[in-house]
Amino acid sequence: MLNDQHREARRTAIVRLLRQTPVRKQAELARLLKREGHAVTQSSISRDLRELGVLKASDRYVLPGDADVAAHTRDNFGALAQFVRDVRTAGPSLTVVKCTVGAAQSVAAAIDKCEWPEVVGTVSGDDTLFLATGDGHAQARLVERLHRIFGV
Repeated sequence: MLNDQHREARRTAIVRLLRQTPVRKQAELARLLKREGHAVTQSSISRDLRELGVLKASDRYVLPGDADVAAHTRDNFGALAQFVRDVRTAGPSLTVVKCTVGAAQSVAAAIDKCEWPEVVGTVSGDDTLFLATGDGHAQARLVERLHRIFGV
């Protein structure tokens, strides 16, 4: 219970800090958090950024949309759509999503949270996301959904 309270306080501080000042590196964010009395590690910051849906754009971290992160629902991809550049298939069970540099992990995390039945698994790099489906029919449904959501 106490760890949950620390995590939520830290995440609230991260949101506030990212809204107040441009943060370009995790080490910089760690320094700011430690200055405020939060015990942090690189892995906890990385996990917090991923779970908050924070993206790296224009060489700095940005929050998804203007709304409070807590109000960011599982199906709200509006803030992420600007980072998706292309969706295409690679065989009958693999879909490739091209993103701007640094955005693929955030897009993957948002898709994973939705638990879409078509998606068997995701793998993301820096600017590319691979989505595995069970068969070609599932892939077709997924591609249609991705085109509708991201407008590409």
